[in-house]
Amino acid sequence: MTSSPKITKIPNINFWNERVDLAASFRWADRLNFSEAVANHFSLAINDTGTKFLMNPSQSHFQRIKASDLLLVDADDLETMAQPGAPDPTAWGLHGSLHRHCPHARCAMHVHSTHATVLASLENSNILPIDQNTAAFYNRYVIDNNYGGLAFEKEGERCAKLFQDPKVKVMIMGNHGILIIGSSVADTFNRLYYFEKSAETYIRALQTGQKLRVLSDEIAEKTASEMDGFPEQAEKHLSELKAILDFENSDYAS
Repeated sequence: MTSSPKITKIPNINFWNERVDLAASFRWADRLNFSEAVANHFSLAINDTGTKFLMNPSQSHFQRIKASDLLLVDADDLETMAQPGAPDPTAWGLHGSLHRHCPHARCAMHVHSTHATVLASLENSNILPIDQNTAAFYNRYVIDNNYGGLAFEKEGERCAKLFQDPKVKVMIMGNHGILIIGSSVADTFNRLYYFEKSAETYIRALQTGQKLRVLSDEIAEKTASEMDGFPEQAEKHLSELKAILDFENSDYAS
């Protein structure tokens, strides 16, 4: 008797709500111009250890992804890429490694959004706390200064090691883009949204050539801590985005 394949493209009622949330995040990422052709990828762990996760199918545009399209893969299945319907190899390399080694990274979103990528292209990719949004990321990101090419498995393994500090939820991928992790789709997408907004504010402030008004370390940390504990903001954000999609009769939840 043969075992059932570990990659599926059928709705699994046990994870349907998670699929719908993830599909909505793809649609909104595209609407916000965070997508890039048929590249980039999001994932969501669905078991306790985090090794089994949902992710977008290979070479699918964010604008068209539906809940039923999402792949269900196992980070511990070393034969994943040899199976029919395998994910994009860079998606597998990056997200497979992340979910294999960082169980606290329940959801992960990787994009090449414009302002985050500009920030990642600077010699100094730090983002200073110059307003409330940039302060929200104070001491909560890591900069990868060792880009080594496309995120196949070796590169993915290297990147995963940079998320060992549970306080770090953002990786500014030098010469590459951004990788955001979180406890849920809502938490991660909300962080992705605000990081891109923060990067835009910071880049535009640098473009003025004027001296920046930088918050003190004390106030920046206080602001970040307060934002960390702000009640249900991320959940409400995603709920409203899904409500808009529903009003528009989008097929994301099919």
